[in-house]
Amino acid sequence: MKQTLGDDFQWDIPETFNFAVDVVDRWAAQNENLCLIWENAAGERREYSYRHMSLLTKRLGAAMQSAGIGKGDRVLIVMPRIPEWQIAMVAALRIGAIPIPCIEMLTAGEIGYRAQDAEVKGVICRAEHIDHILDGLEDVPVRFCVGQREDWHSIGDALEQAQSVEDAVMMAEDPALLYYTSGSTGYPKGVLHSARSLYTWRFSARHWLDVKPGDRIWCTADTGWSKAGTSILFGPWSEGGCAFFYDGPFDPRERLRLLADNHVTIYCAPATELNRVVQEDVDLYDLSALRRTVSAGEAMNPAVAAQWKAVSGLDVYEAYGQTETLMTALTLKDTSPRVGSMGKSAPGSELAIVDDSGAQVPNGQVGRIALRLPNPQMMLGYWKAPEKLEQATLNGPDGPVFDTGDLGVQDDDGFFWYQSRSDDVINSAGYRIGPTEVENALLQHANVLECAVVASPDDDRGEVVKAFVVVKRDVLETETLKKDLQSHVKQIASPYKYPRQVEFVSQLPKGPTGKILRRVLRDQEFAKRVSQ
Repeated sequence: MKQTLGDDFQWDIPETFNFAVDVVDRWAAQNENLCLIWENAAGERREYSYRHMSLLTKRLGAAMQSAGIGKGDRVLIVMPRIPEWQIAMVAALRIGAIPIPCIEMLTAGEIGYRAQDAEVKGVICRAEHIDHILDGLEDVPVRFCVGQREDWHSIGDALEQAQSVEDAVMMAEDPALLYYTSGSTGYPKGVLHSARSLYTWRFSARHWLDVKPGDRIWCTADTGWSKAGTSILFGPWSEGGCAFFYDGPFDPRERLRLLADNHVTIYCAPATELNRVVQEDVDLYDLSALRRTVSAGEAMNPAVAAQWKAVSGLDVYEAYGQTETLMTALTLKDTSPRVGSMGKSAPGSELAIVDDSGAQVPNGQVGRIALRLPNPQMMLGYWKAPEKLEQATLNGPDGPVFDTGDLGVQDDDGFFWYQSRSDDVINSAGYRIGPTEVENALLQHANVLECAVVASPDDDRGEVVKAFVVVKRDVLETETLKKDLQSHVKQIASPYKYPRQVEFVSQLPKGPTGKILRRVLRDQEFAKRVSQ
């Protein structure tokens, strides 16, 4: 089924937009609907209505203003998945400050880099986390914490005090949000978004997540990633939905229990997570409230999607985006998804597959995934590094495009298919091999739980395909199984793509979102070569 919405879609960007005022306060004035349900591994639980959230963010915003934070000031928000994250984010946006969301896994040095690079005015974190990052906060003058700490402002105290706040007037192009994203080399880059960008988040919530007032959305992304903004905060709240927020370790059975007990209607999870969930006895849980499953961040394996549909009755609707671009390819809510595809260009956006010069390549040919410019979802630029945006912009014959650094292909029906990061491609004896296809083949083997495919240096071929494999419970890791896996891939993918090396591991390196980190394995392989 073809997506047609984009053909007639028109952006309608307001002249001014303050997320706290124009979203949270607007819903607060209309009803008592919930915007947030929170639970943690200890069984604690809290619920917040839009009306309550409006009040709390006004009080914290007023306290931040009293402490000297104002429009344009950068504020580090270092939080786990707790309600104070949403409260702090919206309070900062209310007064025109620029929040910098950070996960708690960052070291003091990593926090210090962000603090210095962004010249931050304030920080908000948990009291029990202060000592972990204190060395990185030497030059940060305004400090708030959840809990009590000497010489720090208490968020709890601020939320109990009625104060008058001055809501900032935010023009569409005013800087509003700053993310730091890691590249393949160098320090993390600051990605600066505008108030305009925050407004556009509603469209992916409307046309991909399919959020309606009263929906309960669980996106399992951590707080420091733009995916959390897409599917936990800016997107769902713009459409009047309620975010479910869980602070606890990943456990597939606990995921299923929480989905059932909290009557989650929309579940957003990466492919790696879904792969673990479908290994459980899903029939033991009442998922009757669940009406939609979406995924982004990594390519969906067709076998996993098929397993999920078999046990839940639901298709998986995929999407594609980056911190810089937000969601630029979607599988729209009223279409039949093509498993493994990113979907088509999102409404109001135009993706293209281009060559190194920015010229569009024929359908079916692998090239660079690029976003045609200008685009309202696009970042304002890289913080203090305009040259990096210039380097990522290709001036092709059809106009400028932003090179995402990802490789993909477009089929004759307009669907995009992710191949790999450009630096994940394996160049073996002149053959360019994307790891995703090999991983998908391996995951179709009955004994494979998880896998990651990377380049390994080789004297004869330059690089060869190497697979790191986690086998399912009670499966023996034998040489016979290695050969069987190699033969299995040859039967599914082109024979030259089979993994010439297979290594069994107990676990794969993963980021905070659960995404497998191929680069860690690749770097290990090349480091071993250097040391030999």
